[in-house]
Parts: sequence; C-alpha cells; structure tokens
Amino acid sequence: MIEYILMIVAVLGAVIALTQRDLLKAAILTGITGAAVAFLYQFLLAPDVALTQAIVGTAIIPVFIALAVKKTRRMEEN
Repeated sequence: MIEYILMIVAVLGAVIALTQRDLLKAAILTGITGAAVAFLYQFLLAPDVALTQAIVGTAIIPVFIALAVKKTRRMEEN
C-alpha cells in the first residue's frame, strides 16, 4: 500500500511541477518528486539506488534548476 502512495506522490509532484509558472516552485517540487522516488527505491530494497536518487534527485537537480533560474532572470526595464 505504501508503494502506491509513494508512486502517487511522485506523479502528482511531477505534474504539479510541470504546471507551475514560478520556476523556483517547480525546482522545489522536483525535489519532492525525487524524494518520493528515493523512498520508493528504499521500500523496494534497493538502498544503493535509493541513496543515489536521494543525492541526485532530491538535492543536486533542484539546486541546479534554482541556480539556472537565478542566473537567467531578466531585469525589468523602466
């Protein structure tokens, strides 16, 4: 039962991240999706894959997305 909940959280997080207009919120939701997938891997007894997913999907990818958004923001012209 818990694996279904984790799958639903991962899919809903990804869909909500895709529909966000604010890119920083999308980056945070990407991290939540990565964490749900990491927990799913841990529940399915793949701790090495879960650790890799937790590092990459929960920490590195959202930080890179947030940094890219920050670096590419346009200044308002007055």
